[in-house]
Amino acid sequence: MVFSSESFLFLFLPLFLLAYYATPVRWRSATILVGSYTFYAWWRIDFLGLLILTTVWAYGLGALISRHRGTAKGRMYLTIAVTGCLGVLGIFKYLNFFLDSIAALVGTDVAGLGIHWRLILPIGISFYVFQSISYLVDVHRGDAKANATLLDFAAFIALFPQLIAGPILRYKDLEDQFRQREHSVELFCDGMARFIIGLAKKVLLADAIAPLADLAFAAEDPSMALAWFGAAAYMLQLYFDFSGYSSMAIGLGMMMGFRFIENFNMPYISRSITEFWRRWHISLSVWLRDYLYIPLGGNRSGVARTYMNLMIVMTLGGLWHGANWTFVLWGIWHGGILAIERATGWDKSSSRHLIALPMTLLFVLIGWVMFRAATVDEAFGVYAGMIGLNGLMPDPSTWQAVTRESLALLIVAFGIAASEPWLRGIFRPDPAIRISASGAAALTRSDVVAQATLSVAVTVIGALTIMKLAEQSFSPFLYFQF
Repeated sequence: MVFSSESFLFLFLPLFLLAYYATPVRWRSATILVGSYTFYAWWRIDFLGLLILTTVWAYGLGALISRHRGTAKGRMYLTIAVTGCLGVLGIFKYLNFFLDSIAALVGTDVAGLGIHWRLILPIGISFYVFQSISYLVDVHRGDAKANATLLDFAAFIALFPQLIAGPILRYKDLEDQFRQREHSVELFCDGMARFIIGLAKKVLLADAIAPLADLAFAAEDPSMALAWFGAAAYMLQLYFDFSGYSSMAIGLGMMMGFRFIENFNMPYISRSITEFWRRWHISLSVWLRDYLYIPLGGNRSGVARTYMNLMIVMTLGGLWHGANWTFVLWGIWHGGILAIERATGWDKSSSRHLIALPMTLLFVLIGWVMFRAATVDEAFGVYAGMIGLNGLMPDPSTWQAVTRESLALLIVAFGIAASEPWLRGIFRPDPAIRISASGAAALTRSDVVAQATLSVAVTVIGALTIMKLAEQSFSPFLYFQF
């Protein structure tokens, strides 16, 4: 089940919200848990068991770590707990990759090794395993308390708005919210607006320009024009698809009284790769910093070690996205640029240079080609097209496969991404979209006009999105594969 499906929008979500608000406050975690497990089991009920086992494992070991915190036994329990979580992730996400790599080294395939099975990747496993690890480490550090009930902790791990594709939440940030959180008409309406905007990003923009990216990456020898169009289309498709999911997750959380962290902050206005990673997939960037980069020594162990740490973190961050050499190379690409920016001071001085923005966008786009490609060879085929080795223009039959709608919406998507600071500042300086359901008398006239305009705009966007959704085929979110 995906957020942009009729079964979610018109069946699951209304029934869940009715059940949630009909449940007494003290039992709402139970409603969240049942609803979230139902949501996950809609995909495959057998993998629900893995989610439950991971939850029980983290909860039980977290209690032992808390009881023996600061002792050798506590560190031993932490090692066991994190190893177990990484073991689950390693087996289900990377065993196929490992076997394929071994087979390639000996010049055969996995069937030639006598292996005739493949593991299915459980959806959302990277996210709920990372959340479990952060909880265990935070308990060890004393940043989180292991005093939650199993019900609350299970509801946190399985919380369906972010279960499949984030943002990556940390228990210490939601601990108090599970005990007490705000429920109001105003917050519910704010959340609904965030959800509608996120749905529109996915349906009206990301899905509409996806055929351009698919066409370029499916071409055997893409021309220069097709390669650049396809790379730019994927760059925008991924942003609006993933940021759209994050907006929907944040909006759903608000409708339930939760406040999640923002996951995107206008990444395509960045003037360095360092700044880009402060704006793109923020929850992952912060997780990698707090649980990998800093424990490795961060920038405290000398210049050479700092660069090495950056490379290690970004390479592992690339591998987190998928078991493929394309993701490893994508991580190395970003890690190398981060190290160069740190070494040259560009991370601090880039804002003063006019070339910084287009250069950063070019580096990001080059990286996205490797990220999108199914194989390293496919990525270099697109790179060859981008530098003109396959000719300048595609044949007429290729252009016929490109719709005017896709080209027009590619331009619209580019305009929206480029003008996000201006769009956010139209109604209020706070980047959160807000529709007030009360307190209008306390607002200034301009505030009333702005909020009324925003209400109408969101309503129109929502209607257009539903109409578009009714006529298109199923399209999962891109980050579901991670």
